[in-house]
Amino acid sequence: MDIALREAALPAKKYITWAAVAFVAFYMIKHPDGAARSVQTAADGISSAAGSLATFVTEIG
Repeated sequence: MDIALREAALPAKKYITWAAVAFVAFYMIKHPDGAARSVQTAADGISSAAGSLATFVTEIG
């Protein structure tokens, strides 16, 4: 990748990151119940994936 192109992409990435953070903060302030459900759903998914991985590793060994 060209150095100039890479350097030009960095500010865009920073702006997108800040926009995402601002959106999440806005969503949490305006819809705390929905934000809590989203976090709970994500945590349940991670927990399920970890359980499946543990079962897989146990069955291998």
